[in-house]
Amino acid sequence: MLQGRRSVPTATPGVVARLVRVAPHPSPGPVPVVDRLRAAARARLAAAAPVAVDGDGLRAAAVCVARVEGEGGDAAMVLCRRGGVGSHRHQWGLPGGSVDVGETAEQAAVRELAEEVGLEAVEVLGRMDDYVTRSGFHLSPFVVWCPAQRPVVASPREIASVHRVPLAHVGREGSAMWERIPQSDRPVLSVHLGRHHVYAPTAAVIHQFAEWVLRDRRTSVADVEEPVFAWR
Repeated sequence: MLQGRRSVPTATPGVVARLVRVAPHPSPGPVPVVDRLRAAARARLAAAAPVAVDGDGLRAAAVCVARVEGEGGDAAMVLCRRGGVGSHRHQWGLPGGSVDVGETAEQAAVRELAEEVGLEAVEVLGRMDDYVTRSGFHLSPFVVWCPAQRPVVASPREIASVHRVPLAHVGREGSAMWERIPQSDRPVLSVHLGRHHVYAPTAAVIHQFAEWVLRDRRTSVADVEEPVFAWR
């Protein structure tokens, strides 16, 4: 018999695991919250199958739900108060505008984001359902990623002020409010975002973003109505 060798009795896998010492693999560590949010948003938008609307006879426009860092470093989105020019003067809105000849809706959304609030879209995570407004626009909404950037009023004629709204406010249950009006059989949608009270069509985009991306629910906004003051 060779010296120094011990016979090891037959054991169950659990016993073997205690007898044999295996060098541990280094742990990759937890995935940062910001990366998990980005990956989840990308996956949920890809799985949502957004509805495209026939825009014949309508003015094509595109908007961005832009994810940025909030005042305290938390995740936020950009909300604008429109200036005294354009179709929706002094109303709350998202960065965006008309689609120029020769560009796609996605290209228009990214361009307007830079022109209006000085943000560069690092990644377009996906798009949501097209929405037809009462004022005659065929609106295409996109979700874009703009980390470590601070929005500014890059176009004072078009934008009166820029605000960063925490995604915690956007995703809060009960933030969507529905109201019946005599002029329509569809309910008017508004969303309460902290100190801001925003109506459709902007509210329709924000609500679907909250449902699809933050809550992982496939909610349509096709039947969302706008307040009468937005019909012009």
